[in-house]
Amino acid sequence: MRNILRVPPTIRPLLLHASRAPYHSYEHVQPSPYREAEREILSAGLTHVPTHGFTHEALTTGAKDVGYLEVSTNLFPKGPFELVNYYLVTQRLGLKDRIQFPSEKMGVGARVRSLVLERLRANVDSGVQPRWQEALALMSLAENIPASLRELRDLSDEIWFLAGDTAVDSSWYTKRASLAGIYAATEVYQTTDQSADFRDTEEFLDRRLEGLRTVGSAMGNTMEWVGFQGGALVNLLRSKGVRI
Repeated sequence: MRNILRVPPTIRPLLLHASRAPYHSYEHVQPSPYREAEREILSAGLTHVPTHGFTHEALTTGAKDVGYLEVSTNLFPKGPFELVNYYLVTQRLGLKDRIQFPSEKMGVGARVRSLVLERLRANVDSGVQPRWQEALALMSLAENIPASLRELRDLSDEIWFLAGDTAVDSSWYTKRASLAGIYAATEVYQTTDQSADFRDTEEFLDRRLEGLRTVGSAMGNTMEWVGFQGGALVNLLRSKGVRI
């Protein structure tokens, strides 16, 4: 518990939840979380995010595009956050189709790195990257934190699975909590990165991953490491003008 309290408050619920609630996305066939009308409206709404941001305007314009009345946006009680969450869910589910590993000899750690970079690259390819700070702001609202953390947890689990991690010991939890913290920190960093092809973000990720001495194996001091990285993250973001 002492180690968890060293982590920034927004990350603590994830670590506490991960310590008691296992998640195996690959053990169960998951039904689509969206009905057809919801999927059509949200998908169309995302196409307007580069122009209008994660806003009601993007949502209502998307609804009109696919032939629904503006009032149909009442299907989404959380408003623009529904666009954010839909994007997170669909990008997580689509990650397995975005990357193919060239060799079975490629280690788990290298695969984790490639998967994280591919997921971050999706923010650029989809056109939402310039608007992602708006998404982060919506995710940080109290009423949206539980759903945001669930998606972060599920993404971390998906990445470990796609990387070929088969461990079922106690490290299952700590690896996922650690990777969730790394991904969240790197994604925030990416929103302030002005380097060509987000090279600085890639180097930032490599420094964070280097803190894990053996990616994909048991790590006795993982929670201590996460606490250290959490403090470093806060200082870094503040130095870049990001309000914490």
